[in-house]
Formats: sequence, C-alpha cells, structure tokens
Amino acid sequence: MRSYTTTKGLERATHRALYYSMGHLPEELDRPLVAVVNTQNETMPGHIHLDNIARAVKDGILMAGGTPIEFSTIAICDGIAQGNFGMHYPLASRELIADSIECMMNAHQFDAMVIITNCDKITPGALMAAVRLNLPAILISGGPMATGYIDGKKIGYSDLMAAQGDVARRLMTEEELARWERVALPGCGACNLLGTANSMNFLTEAIGMCLPGSATPAASGARLALAKQTGMKIMELYQKNIKPLDIITKEALENAICVDLAIGGSTNTVLHLTALAHEAGIDFDVNIFAEMAKKVPHLIKMKPAEGGHYPEDVYNAGGIAALMNQLADHGFLHTGCLTVTGKTIGENVKGTRVCNKDVIRPMDNPYSVQGGIQILYGNLAPEGAVCKSAAVNQSILRHTGPARVFDQEEPAVAAIYGGKIKPGDVVVIRYEGPKGGPGMREMLTPTAAIVGMGLDKDVALVTDGRFSGATSGAAIGHVSPEAAEGGPIALVEEGDIIEIDIPAGKVTLHVSDEELARRKQKWVKPVKDYIKPGSYLDRYSKLVESAMAGAVFKRW
Repeated sequence: MRSYTTTKGLERATHRALYYSMGHLPEELDRPLVAVVNTQNETMPGHIHLDNIARAVKDGILMAGGTPIEFSTIAICDGIAQGNFGMHYPLASRELIADSIECMMNAHQFDAMVIITNCDKITPGALMAAVRLNLPAILISGGPMATGYIDGKKIGYSDLMAAQGDVARRLMTEEELARWERVALPGCGACNLLGTANSMNFLTEAIGMCLPGSATPAASGARLALAKQTGMKIMELYQKNIKPLDIITKEALENAICVDLAIGGSTNTVLHLTALAHEAGIDFDVNIFAEMAKKVPHLIKMKPAEGGHYPEDVYNAGGIAALMNQLADHGFLHTGCLTVTGKTIGENVKGTRVCNKDVIRPMDNPYSVQGGIQILYGNLAPEGAVCKSAAVNQSILRHTGPARVFDQEEPAVAAIYGGKIKPGDVVVIRYEGPKGGPGMREMLTPTAAIVGMGLDKDVALVTDGRFSGATSGAAIGHVSPEAAEGGPIALVEEGDIIEIDIPAGKVTLHVSDEELARRKQKWVKPVKDYIKPGSYLDRYSKLVESAMAGAVFKRW
C-alpha cells in the first residue's frame, strides 16, 4: 500500500504518532487510507449539505474495510459571483482545485480517494485531479436541487432570472419578484436547471466515474444511500487496482459528448471535457462536438430552454441511465467502456427504461435531429466559438444585424436594461476571455437581461467570454482567438454587420480582410488596472491558453 510509506517502519514512529494524536488506532493504519475529498462549505446550496454525504461515504469505506480520512478544497458559487468582480474567479479556480487535491494526495500518500463535489468548476477540477494522480478514485455529487413552486406553478433559477427583466419592463412588481425569490430555490443541491453543475454531474455518469444515479435528488435518502455505496465501491476499485485512466478514455469522452448533445448541456462542458482530455493525455479535437451533433439527436429539454423540464423530472423519468440505454440501443454509445462499478457502460444501463416520454423523448421524436451544442467558425471566430443551440428559439437560429460593441460586461448590461439595444442588434462583449477577463466571466447577466427585456427572439450576443448553463437565446461564446490576443473580435466596430447561422455553424463579420488588417495595425490592447500585479488572476492570465483548448495552463 502506498500509505505504508508514512505508516510502516522504524523511521515512521513520528508519522504514526501524528495519526494516534487524532484518535486513530494501530489497526486503522493497517488498512488502506482512503481520502474523502469534501468540497463542503456554507457559500452555496450545492455544497451546504455535503457533510451528510461525506458521513455516508465514510460509513461505506469503513464497512468495506478501509480507513477514511477527510480533507477539503475550495468551491466557488457561480451564482453569487455572477455579474460582479467575483466572476473572474470560478473558472480560474478549476486549476487550483485540481492542484490542491494533487498536493494533499501526494503529500499524505493516500491509497485511493472519493471526491465529493457538485457545482460548476468543482466537478471538472476533481476529474482533472483524478486522471493526473491516476490512483483509484470515484466521484459522488451532492445531486440536483428540488423544483420550486409558487401558486401551484413550477419555478426555478432560470425563471427567476427572466423575472428580473419583467420587473425592469414593469410586467411584474418588485414585491412579486420578492415572493419568487423565497421559493424558486427551495433547498440544498445544484441549482434546479441544466447549468454547468448538473451538466457535469450527468456527464460524470456518462464517462463512468460515478455510480449510476447522478440525477438522484440532493435531499433524499436515495442520495445518502448512493454515497454509502460509493464509499464501499472505492474499496473494490482499490482491490482490483482500477484507476481513472482505465475509465477515462477517448471512447468514454465520446460517450460524454453524446449524452451532452442529447440533453443540450451547458456550453461550459466544451471547456471542461477538452481540459479533461488534455489532462489525461488524450488526443482530442473540439470539432468532435460538431461532428457528433450531426447525428446525435436532442432528446431532453431542461430549463433554461424554453418550455424545458427540471432536473427532478429527468430523475423521475428514468434518469441519465435510461437516456443512455436508449442511446446505446441505437448504437450511439461505446458500451464496452469500463466504469467505476467494475462493469461496462452497457452493463450499467441494461434494463433501465424511460418512464416519461415527454421528458426523455424517443429517438423517433426528438426536439431536434441535431444535438444541443454547436461549434461555429468564421472570420469572426477563426479558431471557433460555441453555442447552446438547444436553448435558442427557432426564430433566431439565423440572424444578421449591426454590432453594438462593449469592452466589458457591465456597460452592456446597462445598455440592455436602459432600452438602448433594439430588435435586430448583435451585442458584442469582448475582453472577457480567459486572458482578457481574466478568468472568462460568464455572461449570464446580459443574456438574462436580453430575455427579460423580451428581446431573446430578436437580439443575438457574441462574446469571447462564456455562458452559464442558465443562459438561453442566440448566445455565441468562447470566440477564439479572444480580443486580448488581438483576435478579430477586438477589431469589430459599432455598426459592423454580423451574420450568425447556428445550424450551419457559421459566424461572419461582414468586413473585408483589408479593412480588418488596417484596424489590426492600429489595435492597442486595453490595460485592466483592476488586476493587481502578482495576484492569482495576474498569474492566471499569463498561464492560461485559449478557450477552445479548454482554458488549461500552458505546459513547457
């Protein structure tokens, strides 16, 4: 056992004494030391309850003959960081999470680990750490939040975002909005929509790094039972020496992309799956999303998609396993991929069934014959851009209009709520990319403002920033090269005509190459004086690569 380097031998007396000082028995040090990486904190509903999950995990480890030892790492709430300076940090925190887990696992020489996670950048950071360390590992999420209700009507996070615009347009009073605020998010769990949190937790099941049941509600006995089973299963993985790189293969990532397209997941999944492939040393071309989207249909519509269901509806309809069984039956999945159950994907999903065909549609009745994420190219995005096509109204899948240009999120939001953006416009928000932000802030506030002001069928948004899973509408993000690198988006001027064709995967700036070259000669990168030299954001901006490369750190 790896942990014997810290617990066995004459020269390890002080090491053992340190464990004894915390109440451990000699017998416990004879067993595998299993790290329980708990990202619990009191900053967000997705993590507030993870101590309960951790206790169940530790019970499972003890039942199966291991010694659980818990440590924590950071976890940022995108919702609370949203629309302010704090949003520079969530994506940047992904690398810190992976690094901190690596530090603790190697410094303390643990034999295996269970990572308890739930939200946005935390789950991908955990997966990146797992493949980097390549020790027996398994993830368990805190699960999705229940649906809210008001006056007998379902309500959730994305409905609340849209309601803000209704108040701005005087279609709703502030008192009514206050009522919604109290019930839209009724308790613990990842926010009740298909945001990045639930998207990545569902894709973790598709990859095979968690036990089936990713859609199991957060506040349920079933979630605690799943956590206990997870603790027991890590001991089996340890005994069989099944490691993350045995599970996270190119085929497993393709399974994740397939599920991602079928559910219309958050565009952030493109960042995170690309980064995971990079960490695992897997040859990965982001264009695989576009190629697979041509054949994988969109079968589940969850909020924020117009008319979408809520995560608990998917759970009640059979969950991600039932969806995967349907996809497998039609030849869309690599069913032979190994998973943390010790069985294959095909074995895991066999026998599951869809219980509600309105929530998980059959293959012959999809929302769209193409998957819910699209990659776009053009002279505005030579290296690519991303759109969550599943959340775009059919009327604006193709759009041409004049550019309304903003060098940061805040003035764009002010213009939208101030009535300065008109039907037909294309809002351009730049210098919000991985380097230029830095940290690639989510543009949820401006997209929610567009929806709230009733412009989502008439106004598109293009940015080198990224989007929340709560974003809906014709929102084109991850434009690469970003403005801070002198990409074409930095050269757009007020009134330039931009053409967007989402089904065709094209985004075109109707300005000649000669004119763009002239503008490039005059271009000067703006200085962001709010980034303190030597700060983490300053160092991040110097290390991070393009969004289309997963916004990973450079390797020398």
